[in-house]
Amino acid sequence: MATTSTERVRVFQVATGNVGSEMIKRIGKHPDLELIGVHCYTPEKVGRDAGEIIGTGPIGVIATGTVEEIIAARPDCVTFHGVWPDFDLYERVLEAGINVVTTADWITGHHRNANYPNSGGKQPSEVLEDACQRGGSTFYGTGMNPGLAQVLTVVNTANIAEIENVICIESVDVSCHHSVDTWVNTGFGLPVDDPETVRRLELGTRVFEDGVRLMADCLGMELDEVVFEHDLGACTKDVDLGWYMLPAGSLGGCYLKYVGKRDGVSKVELHLEWQMTQHTEPHWDIKGGYVTKIQGDPCVYSKQRILPKPGTDFRDATALAAMGMTVTGMPALNAVRSVVDAPAGCITSADLPLRAFAGRFVH
Repeated sequence: MATTSTERVRVFQVATGNVGSEMIKRIGKHPDLELIGVHCYTPEKVGRDAGEIIGTGPIGVIATGTVEEIIAARPDCVTFHGVWPDFDLYERVLEAGINVVTTADWITGHHRNANYPNSGGKQPSEVLEDACQRGGSTFYGTGMNPGLAQVLTVVNTANIAEIENVICIESVDVSCHHSVDTWVNTGFGLPVDDPETVRRLELGTRVFEDGVRLMADCLGMELDEVVFEHDLGACTKDVDLGWYMLPAGSLGGCYLKYVGKRDGVSKVELHLEWQMTQHTEPHWDIKGGYVTKIQGDPCVYSKQRILPKPGTDFRDATALAAMGMTVTGMPALNAVRSVVDAPAGCITSADLPLRAFAGRFVH
């Protein structure tokens, strides 16, 4: 279903965790969007005002807890900000003609198809595509990384005559990302010499392969494989982050690579330089942003550094966490109008116009 440029897009948000709570605040100020509903998985939240749930005071939107209530509200788009995908919810709202934009573990669908095949014999991407076609709706996955970071890298290749190798790097302090489920899933806090640590780390980050494949698709490069490489940083002492414990000898930082190869040669890479504590060996010099390195004719080095808005206390962990949640969720919110106006089906960032990657002036 399409909207005109003067109509606000009616949004029903799913989840009120770290990203979801921040996005409810942002939707309220977004000139394109109108929040008409919030779906919660926690029974204690259902029936409460969404503003009270996120600590801002009442906003007049009462949290619901069933997919039927989402469908009955007839939103233009569902914005999904849970940690993990909910494919049953996706399928039902898509076949009801409601578009979906999600920040949960989906960019191209390759990772989900390869590592979480559907029990019914269809790949997850096939299930979603079929639902889109039945309902005439659109499904789009994004985020900061994977997601917008790869778009920034692709744009930096636009003036290159001959490309040899492309690298997108995320270099960040992840201690302000207060998602216990995420870090348990990726092995942080487990001993670095435990094979389970590397297994979890790869499985928990394999969606970044989608980022490699998105870039390769945009660059016209057909890859033979995408391999995982890792360097682990062990905590030199017990570290208490206040919301997470990292025992001495456990994973407290890492440098990961997802390397896309053609004929055995690295062509497209995505690197993750993550430091949860400075007390690790080895230790990485965090850049606080996203770096693009391109070998070719000519060569390019580009960095996007993300800083809190002026006046923010850098010692305020809550403010820094909110900034991280903002840059994660805003690529989804700013793309909503373009997704609603897009043809039916599962799409990637390569299918959207440039305005889908533009922010908005708030008047």
